[in-house]
Amino acid sequence: MENELKVPTMAELFAAGQQPEVLFWVGCAGSFDDRAKKITKAFVKILNKANVSFAVLGTEESCTGDPAKRAGNEFLFQMQAVTNIEVLNAYEVKKVVTACPHCFNTLKNEYPGLGGNYEVVHHTQFLKQLLDDGRISMEGGQFKGKRITFHDPCYLGRANNVYEAPRDLIRKLDAELVEMKNCKKRGLCCGAGGAQMFKEPEKGSKDINIERTEQALDIKPEIIAAGCPFCNTMLTDGVKNKEKESSVAVMDIAELIASAEDL
Repeated sequence: MENELKVPTMAELFAAGQQPEVLFWVGCAGSFDDRAKKITKAFVKILNKANVSFAVLGTEESCTGDPAKRAGNEFLFQMQAVTNIEVLNAYEVKKVVTACPHCFNTLKNEYPGLGGNYEVVHHTQFLKQLLDDGRISMEGGQFKGKRITFHDPCYLGRANNVYEAPRDLIRKLDAELVEMKNCKKRGLCCGAGGAQMFKEPEKGSKDINIERTEQALDIKPEIIAAGCPFCNTMLTDGVKNKEKESSVAVMDIAELIASAEDL
């Protein structure tokens, strides 16, 4: 399957005088983390199936600067952001889609102040749009009737009020959407935000990802759906901690759709 993935770079299209419909911002996790790479591939397969004209920056893409900013290094954040903005503006990018809520939030809300103004959408919003426009169709297939719960990523939900797109997609899979006691505006963090992903937890009685995983397991789902590579890692660790990995899967929304479509 590897060689079938069509992933053009902005440099290639620009050289050919073409402008893609959308720039796919892959993000650090989607580029380098082995688990998150699967989400990237699933999303690309859907884009190819829907005949979406897209491109990636490839080696020209650098970290958005979210971890640096959240960890308090504003100087490093601005350096990273300005470098990215110069690249994006040189390619006259108008619309950006990303599978990472951290990239999404930073590109959407932090970049305009530094001269980077783009229409930024999360991949769940983009997939919902493709569905509404009839560019992809979805059959439940293997997910029909399965109990699926959706964990709201902080930077998608509470920070940007995107709650319905991922849930609409789960419903379209003919799955049974079950909600955790902390969901939507009352969602609980997976424990990775604010650059916490990259450090050991501080002293306390329980790690946040364990608490969140327990909330998910309480409602007996077959799949915990996520829309963020960080959340995916934290919840997967939580499920392993509870020794439930044989019965409960943690999957990104893009992976659910790609699997349902046998892409």
